[in-house]
Amino acid sequence: MGFLQDSPRLAHPFRNDRVLGAWLARTLPDDRFATTTPDLVALGDYAVHAWERRQRTPRTEPVLTNWDAWGARVDRIALTPAWEEGPSLTTRHGVLAAGHASTPWARTEQFARVYLYHPASEFYCCPLAMTDGAATAIRATGGQALMDRALPHFLSRDPATFWLSGQWMTETHGGSDVGQTETVARRDPDGQWRLYGRKWFSSAVVGEAALALARPEGAGKGTAALALFYVETKDEHGAWRGITIDRLKKKLGTHELPTAEIHLDGLPATPVGPLEHGVRQVTPMLNITRTWNAVCAVASMARAISLARDYAHRRQAFGAYLIDQPLHARTLADMQAEFEGAFSLAFFVADLLGRSEQGEASPRETALLRLLTPLAKLWTAKSSIAVVSEALECFGGAGYIEDTGLPQLLRDAQVYAIWEGTTNVLSLDMLRTLSAGGLPALRETVATLVPAGSTALRPIHAALDATESLLADTASDRGALEASARGIAFTLARSMAAALLVRSAGWGEAAGDDRPLAACRRFIARGLDRLSLPHTDDDATLAYDRPATPCARKVRAAM
Repeated sequence: MGFLQDSPRLAHPFRNDRVLGAWLARTLPDDRFATTTPDLVALGDYAVHAWERRQRTPRTEPVLTNWDAWGARVDRIALTPAWEEGPSLTTRHGVLAAGHASTPWARTEQFARVYLYHPASEFYCCPLAMTDGAATAIRATGGQALMDRALPHFLSRDPATFWLSGQWMTETHGGSDVGQTETVARRDPDGQWRLYGRKWFSSAVVGEAALALARPEGAGKGTAALALFYVETKDEHGAWRGITIDRLKKKLGTHELPTAEIHLDGLPATPVGPLEHGVRQVTPMLNITRTWNAVCAVASMARAISLARDYAHRRQAFGAYLIDQPLHARTLADMQAEFEGAFSLAFFVADLLGRSEQGEASPRETALLRLLTPLAKLWTAKSSIAVVSEALECFGGAGYIEDTGLPQLLRDAQVYAIWEGTTNVLSLDMLRTLSAGGLPALRETVATLVPAGSTALRPIHAALDATESLLADTASDRGALEASARGIAFTLARSMAAALLVRSAGWGEAAGDDRPLAACRRFIARGLDRLSLPHTDDDATLAYDRPATPCARKVRAAM
């Protein structure tokens, strides 16, 4: 029947990932690394199993059944196999609970698990991230009774008692502008708060709990008057508590993730902290979920590159394997360098987060964490889309065939730039951190990472100097500053990643491995400065549609 091309095989994502292994070996004490390794091996085993299953069996999606055969409203959601396996697998290997251990390495150990599990999870990591954020927000602002009620479930290592938490913020007005929230919280005569309204995007609605924004009845308008509430979705008999599921969203990607539109009609609720400034109470949750977003984006990059590299050793074209063709090898090398920079920044933020939560971060590290969290999220998201797209191209036409499982990687990657704040929203958030001492903290950290005589200092300092110059030039023009925010964000992210790659190159040299140095050189050579053009009237000219041209007039006349 002629020649048949081998399909790509997934290398074990823990045993064969030198970047992850080197990072953990350098950042974790030996005893912590040894304790964590069995879970990492098991999650890597599951990732290989899930990929092979994906090649053998048709893809499935959640199915919503609103009514049973006898006319009763049930709103029952059937989940995919990976989601059914999620509670047992993640509790057994501490994917969520590990991040809340009383050790400064807790977040590094947790996100190593997340990195390995996420590409196989069919986005079960989405509700895990929200549950992690909910636990953090409740611990920061909730009362003791609420902590005693929710946290043992959220952080359980027993699937029988484990709960997922959703995050119900978005309404029909949109995502980021939560100040227009219309959901109302009313208090019964007996003191019980109940929620009434519509939530437009409720990811992982199957969770046992959720945090939701609502406006207490009688409160004023605007964001400051919103309160944050904790809810449990079902009663002791498994029936929805004042929740109606209208439909599941049809999305570009994350098809296995049940995202719903829901109505709340008297859902019992408990305030999380004071009945005001609910968005401020959400902030600790966003810091967590944005770090999850960054690590998951990096994990998608690693998956795509691993498959493309394996395929390059199998696919022959024009008399040679792809891996032996110089242009293809260069393409893979560029992807790998971008990935290593993104990995370093994401896991550096995870390490800072763990130190901060345990009270071991210095004031400089605290300021740096505030700056790097949005930077890591926004840059890794964009890099993931580009790298995964490039990886699909490495497969030629096969990369466009649904049954291969490859197009799913690209569709899913697109969500990273949208969840937890779009690129523009986070770029503006980054500007606020710069005024709070973020840039000096970054410069000081670069000085600790890059030896004084390193040739890498010049391009890193040049990018940072250009950024400071732009900030000075736009200091009196808020519009120009905001228009430049994306370029500033990408430049600072790449500069920090470059400094971290210099450190990794030193680690590699000590271990006799020249690949980290090669990645560092390649990353810096691809440029650090992403500063945008100055704000001009051209922005408005090109952004707005003004079809008053001779061609447009002729078209209208012809119609």
